[in-house]
Amino acid sequence: MSQFKYMMITGSPEIAAFIEQHGVARIFMDQEERGKAERQGHLHTHMVVHSLEEVAAVAGVLRKAELMVRLNPLYAGTRWEIDSVLDHGAQRLMLPMFTKRDEVAAFLDLVGSRAPVTFLAETPQALVRLADWLPLLTPGHDEVHIGLNDLSLGMGLSFLFEPMAARLLDPSAELLNQHGVTWGVGGIACIGHGELAAETVLGEYVRLKSQWVILSRTFHGGATSSLELMEHLDFPEEIAKLRNAEAQWHYVDSTTLQANQSELATCAFRLGREGGLA
Repeated sequence: MSQFKYMMITGSPEIAAFIEQHGVARIFMDQEERGKAERQGHLHTHMVVHSLEEVAAVAGVLRKAELMVRLNPLYAGTRWEIDSVLDHGAQRLMLPMFTKRDEVAAFLDLVGSRAPVTFLAETPQALVRLADWLPLLTPGHDEVHIGLNDLSLGMGLSFLFEPMAARLLDPSAELLNQHGVTWGVGGIACIGHGELAAETVLGEYVRLKSQWVILSRTFHGGATSSLELMEHLDFPEEIAKLRNAEAQWHYVDSTTLQANQSELATCAFRLGREGGLA
């Protein structure tokens, strides 16, 4: 049984140093801003852009966790962005909003051997063309994360879990697992939270054999210090709850996982009919 690996977005060196001691294997920082507000401005999604100085500050405190920085979609300034974040301590890069093999190849060429890359497959085109661009990745080095917010928006859907409800991710999951490429999907709320229960979502991630998951805003509430974080929730306890729920799913049979998928679908489609989450 392999456990999920957790990543969390923060620009606070203090929080980064704290959470890497409590089960977070990757710190996620964000420089994406081109087109993001236009796409996701109506959603309660992460919109903070971290500066290079913030990247360097977080890099300076990490002892165990990997530091990943999401850049902008491929454009004329991508080479400068890559060079800059690597010079400031980024250990892994993430490319969002790509649609085709040529973009994956171009980004890998710009990065070279300097860092591994996580490709954020969040457009319908990227998902449909997965078999075309996946062979360009190096298993054990490069990774894929399936992003549900922009994927659902790109499909004209109302709720981010509708593609998963329709089992549209099943072929992609199978392909990624067959190729031995480490991958993750979406995010997860604290146990007991979410209109679509975190426990249900977690079970579906287990069924798909995902390996990485992003800890959602419910885990930090926008905190900027470890004291503020612990006032928001008992972080180690919430991680323990998540691990316990995950372990339970790993020990159920396929029939139970399929029943959970049906429950997720019923709830996700209902939320979609109601307009999704504002």
